[in-house]
Amino acid sequence: MTFSKPNYTRESAVAVSAVREAAVLCRSVQSEIGHAVIQKEDKSPVTVADFGSQALICRMIGNAFPEDPIVAEEDAQTLKDPPNEDLISDLTRRITAIRPGVTTDEILSWIDRGNARAYTDRFWTLDPIDGTKGFVRGDQYAIAIALIIGGELTAAALGCPNLPLVMEEKTHVGACFFALRGEGTLAMPLEGNSAPMRVRISDVTDTKAIRFCESFESGHSSHQATGKIAERLGIAADPVRMDSQVKYGVVACGDGDAYMRLPRGESYQEKIWDHAAGALIVSEAGGRVTDILGNPLDFTYGRKLTKNRGIIATNGHVHDQILDAIQGLGIV
Repeated sequence: MTFSKPNYTRESAVAVSAVREAAVLCRSVQSEIGHAVIQKEDKSPVTVADFGSQALICRMIGNAFPEDPIVAEEDAQTLKDPPNEDLISDLTRRITAIRPGVTTDEILSWIDRGNARAYTDRFWTLDPIDGTKGFVRGDQYAIAIALIIGGELTAAALGCPNLPLVMEEKTHVGACFFALRGEGTLAMPLEGNSAPMRVRISDVTDTKAIRFCESFESGHSSHQATGKIAERLGIAADPVRMDSQVKYGVVACGDGDAYMRLPRGESYQEKIWDHAAGALIVSEAGGRVTDILGNPLDFTYGRKLTKNRGIIATNGHVHDQILDAIQGLGIV
């Protein structure tokens, strides 16, 4: 007896629909420069769009797959603090504009569907707005969701509302990348009914010609270490500094050749929601994603990439050369 290969096209379709709906809310909030920003306990910023995006996505995933845990970045407790009453009111107003008739309590319950903590054999991980600082500045940000089964990245959707779609004329701003393990990476506009198109990594093999991305925020990645690697490899072009997992999309579609995220300290551990979706998008486009030691990313330790250090995502052709440069400089 033979068994057919599991088909996760429904999961992929739901993830794409959820990301596209969340993007409507996020774009609306970003267009209003004066929207509220609050600080979480770790001093990182969070906006009504972070909460609204998480609520909408968790609602859709929860309705389609009610047994699936969701490991997401936000929780509703911050909103329940008395100083944030106006934020709750704003959140409810924005959500009901998209989903009429829902209550504030329902919205808060959707957000808290993302409160799973531990690893399970099947779960989703979500960053409702990856790159909140970029979002607040009016720059790049991403909406990222991935399905992990048996520790393997299985499906992913990555919405990049301010990134031009991968087209020759690049007339559409707002791209949605999505991938299924073993099926490649596709991209389409965040809005409308255009057919998706397949995307592929670049064919650059000469390290001197590498176009590389790194985090805009120096607190997220060591710009100094990246500069030393670029010098060692003879890279001529300046780095492109961008917020969020948009960088993975840039590498996947061949507009960049590498993304380097080099840790600034021994103790820092990457969060799974910051990399899961992007890692599958690049891998399925033909690229390669590892930590700075060349190890595959391990998503079996709950909310953090506990067994990994830093991130390198490339077109695959230049991956080993970058790893060798990291080793040669003693950055690990």
